Amino acid sequence: MSETILLILVLALVIDRFVGDPDWLWARVPHPVVFFGKAIGLLDARLNREDLGDGARKVRGTVTILLLLGLSVCLGLLLHRLLAALGPVGFLLEALLVAVFLAQKSLADHVRRVAEGLAQGGLEGGRRTVSMIVGRDPKTLDEPAVCRAAIESLAENFSDGAVAPVFWYAIAGLPGLLAYKMLNTADSMIGHKSPKYLYFGWASARLDDLANWPAARLSIFLIAAGALVYRGARAAKDALTVALSDHGLHRSPNSGWPEAAMAGALDLQLAGPRIYGGVKVSEPMINGAGRAVATAEDIRAGIAVFDGACTAMTLAVLAIAMI
Repeated sequence: MSETILLILVLALVIDRFVGDPDWLWARVPHPVVFFGKAIGLLDARLNREDLGDGARKVRGTVTILLLLGLSVCLGLLLHRLLAALGPVGFLLEALLVAVFLAQKSLADHVRRVAEGLAQGGLEGGRRTVSMIVGRDPKTLDEPAVCRAAIESLAENFSDGAVAPVFWYAIAGLPGLLAYKMLNTADSMIGHKSPKYLYFGWASARLDDLANWPAARLSIFLIAAGALVYRGARAAKDALTVALSDHGLHRSPNSGWPEAAMAGALDLQLAGPRIYGGVKVSEPMINGAGRAVATAEDIRAGIAVFDGACTAMTLAVLAIAMI
């Protein structure tokens, strides 16, 4: 963790916070994650054959993700050396590159659209907009469930879309950042428990859980900081208390931490039973003592806490760089 890396990271966080992912740019050129997806898809098509046994699929899947991670690290090292040779221009270019892999503004914008969809199009507008950011069946959601889904997505993706990339770039520079994004993309593509990927994606899913372990736990302190600024000391305390007590109620070993922290910060019940692809997932409510009915105003309050958490993260990185 060097001072230069941290200062690049601060600049990248500021760029991402105010510029985000401009649609006009990615409509003209493919996002780098698209290339990660193509590489994963190519190896999946070549190595994940239906005639293989479970053990062979697990071995091939492990080799696949290790190969992809190795290539990502090598690419990161090459890019860093090329950019370092350019002096101040390289500093700026690396900050722009890092910003591409962060998701502060884009995440807030997508979640804000759910509140706007409810305001402009009622329940159907909310269902349509929330379906763009969550995997659950939108037709099964009433208005409070739409609001809960948006807030849960905001909290979960704060951890793996903002905190985790920041953490791995701070620790290992571009090699760490690119490796993390490759792993996260692989988990989303082949890490789920369908018959095709239960074994082939096993290593990707387990490694993704491991890579997100630090960020998930760091995220609760950042959410508490955001709650302190926008909702007061009681909300900050509740964010930490509920995160510590209820994180284990979530099926994910990591997602429960930021979701429970956000539930405490907003005094709101989150998670609970929901339906994915026609299959009901029965889970207890996180923060069962909180309010049962979520509203569009809770989405806006969650975004305010999220914004405060992002600011706290940027200031923390800057403080470490100064020290």
